[in-house]
Amino acid sequence: MFNATVHPLVFRFAFEAGTSRGVLREKTSWFIRLNNKGIEGWGECSPIAGLSPEPLEIIEAKIVTVLDEWQKDPASILDPDARWTEELSKWPSLRFALETAWLDYNHGGQHKIYNNDFVKGKQAVPINGLVWMNTLEHMQDQIEDKLKQGYRCIKLKIGHHDVASELGVLKKLRDRFSSKELMIRVDANGAYEKDTVYPVLEALAQLDVHSIEQPIAAGQASFMADLCRNSPVPVALDEELIAHCATEERSELLDQLRPAYLVLKPSLHGGMLGCKDWIKRAAEHHIGWWMTSYLESSIGLNAIAQFTCEYDTTIFHGLGTGQIYTHNVASPLEVRTGNLTYDTLKHWGSPLNLI
Repeated sequence: MFNATVHPLVFRFAFEAGTSRGVLREKTSWFIRLNNKGIEGWGECSPIAGLSPEPLEIIEAKIVTVLDEWQKDPASILDPDARWTEELSKWPSLRFALETAWLDYNHGGQHKIYNNDFVKGKQAVPINGLVWMNTLEHMQDQIEDKLKQGYRCIKLKIGHHDVASELGVLKKLRDRFSSKELMIRVDANGAYEKDTVYPVLEALAQLDVHSIEQPIAAGQASFMADLCRNSPVPVALDEELIAHCATEERSELLDQLRPAYLVLKPSLHGGMLGCKDWIKRAAEHHIGWWMTSYLESSIGLNAIAQFTCEYDTTIFHGLGTGQIYTHNVASPLEVRTGNLTYDTLKHWGSPLNLI
């Protein structure tokens, strides 16, 4: 049986990463390491303060407690009928770390979570280029950088500056590229109010914006249902999904809201097991989806990319590359012309080298 340990590591942003909830300057990941006779399995627990349901002040103690019990039957973490489904319902980042560590270890400890074409270097994942909130000038600089890198889908976080200024940035971009040449997405992170959101949506529709993530704060089911029905821009849900852990609640939510898309994060929406269930229910309701990372390092990002490629999907996904950090775990992950790729000739580093 393997030895399971936990290793916290602070990642510092290379810039001030702005969202409508504030500016991020650093975040901590807790790495789970399974080790036996030279075989290692790694998983990353990557919650974000103020958004994740996990209480960060006790998360390391929780990890230690769970690891002690979980080692008795590690394969059970993949069983939807096992007790872990309920016990970890409020700890999605931890669940994702356990799933990843176990699959990595079980496949020989080579960061191979799934044996699919992505990890073999034969499949690339089309991704959006993310433009963080900052000064309007810096946001424009980010846009230019993403365009030079060959991104065909750009996602902007909005809701921080005045509406007219942000629409000006979007209009300038759309004037240069038609919707056939460049997909534009926006993420409001719940920034708008009931009396302000519809004028914003009308203006975004005029600019052929593909979709808006979480236009209003989560927990306003009746008004969100109205938005999903009547918005001239397709609505994608993200934060709205967090509180719905029980599987029956998920179908009820989708029945009521009927969004155009779900934006899924294993670290936030129940691990890979939870995302599988969301994807199944989305298909039943004819709702689209894409996968998004959650500020994980290359350890978590690698697992999400491999998980994503288990599905036949060609939509742009939101898989950040870890370039936002001043340091990261060395990996074969690369972005080439707006696609996340896996270079099989490159080697993995170890989180232990950064701790």
